[in-house]
Order: sequence, then C-alpha cells, then structure tokens
Amino acid sequence: MSKPLSDRIALVTGASRGIGAALALHLAQAGAHVVAVARTVGGLEELDDKIKAEGGTATLVPLDMKDYDGIARLALALNERYGRLDVMVGNAGVGGPSSPLGHVEPKAWDEVIAVNITANWHLIRCMDPLLQRAPAGRVVFITSGSAHNARAYRGPYSVSKAALETMARTYANETATTNLRINVFSPNPTRTRMRAAIAPGEDPMTLPTPDEVARAIVPLCLPSCNESGKYYDFRIGRFLEYRAPA
Repeated sequence: MSKPLSDRIALVTGASRGIGAALALHLAQAGAHVVAVARTVGGLEELDDKIKAEGGTATLVPLDMKDYDGIARLALALNERYGRLDVMVGNAGVGGPSSPLGHVEPKAWDEVIAVNITANWHLIRCMDPLLQRAPAGRVVFITSGSAHNARAYRGPYSVSKAALETMARTYANETATTNLRINVFSPNPTRTRMRAAIAPGEDPMTLPTPDEVARAIVPLCLPSCNESGKYYDFRIGRFLEYRAPA
C-alpha cells in the first residue's frame, strides 16, 4: 500500500523532543525521508532509533538554529543530494524570559528573535528554491496563541510569534501561483518541556501530548493539502481565515 509521503523529503526543525520529534516520526511513518534538525544529538539519535524501528529513514542534522551559515550549508547539501525539498516544518523555538518588557535583558531578547523568527527567515531564504522544485511543496510554521493574546510578562515570545505569522502569510501570498502551500499551526498548550517551564504550576496531565498534536500537523504536510496562508488552531480542529482590517 502506497504511503502519502513516499519518496518525499521532509525537514523538521526542533526534532529532538516534543512536538518536533513526534511529528518527525509521523512523517517517517507516512513514507517521508526525514531530515531531523536539532541541537541535541542524543535526542536525535533516540528519534532515529524510533524511525528505524518503524521501517523509516532519517538524516540527523545537529544544528543550532542561530547558526545561519549552517542553515545555508544544509540547503546546499540537500540540493546536492536530492535536488528538492517536499516538506519543511519550522518547529524549533525558545520560550524566552517571563519578565516585564523593560526588564528583559538584550541577550535574552536577541535569542528569542534569532530562533523564533530570524532562523525561520533563513530557512525560507535558503530552502525556497528547493521547495519550488517539489511537485507539491508544503511548509508549516509552528506558532502560538500568544501571537494574538499579548499577556503580561511574555513579550518577547508573543512578539516573535506574531512576526512569524506575518512572515508566513507574506510568503504564502508571494507563492500563491506556485505549487507551494504555506500555513501556520497553533498547538495551544501542550505537554512539553517548554510549556512546563513557562507554566510550572499547571497540571501537565490536562494537556494534549506532543503525539496528539503532531497527528494533526501531518495533513498540512501532504500533497492533498490545498490551503495556503491559513492559521490552523489545534484546539478548534480546523483552519481559520485571517481577517483583514475593516
């Protein structure tokens, strides 16, 4: 029986744990060769073991997303080896400090912006030619409800996710006449290490698991996904239209 992503190449950032690791495994199960990118080598190796146990294949790429030259080198390597990229999921992110905006240290601000927005722009810049060569290029950026709910003391994270969504919609509009489909996915609070750090008093057992969330992302990565420039809310379970200002 043919799998929906057979012979497809799928890149996932932040793939060593949480939603990224779960999604990488599901994409491999759907037939994709997964290019798993993360800083943590041990987590990537654990993922590789799980993918192999399911009969899938992966390329492990230990890479800090702030290494922008490394992203460019990865694009060159993918071009030489495959000549295209079918799926790209920008999942890697950092939560940043919980602090009043005026008290945020410049180094902490710069890290959140570097990982959550600038790194994803470098992915677009370097991977777009490869995605354009795919018969059905699919791109998903992982956002957060924080982009629309500007809570006190979570400024850097909220700002970075709002910027990410604007960038994704811009990219979708620029590629509207191509075979690319670009969307953003909001998992809402999920049982991850990042969420535990942000909300230490929250009962994690009340939250969905990364595996549950990842299952909902897979359809956005398939050739059958025809939506673009949309926002998918996991809690609601459907795409939402962005509303233009009145």
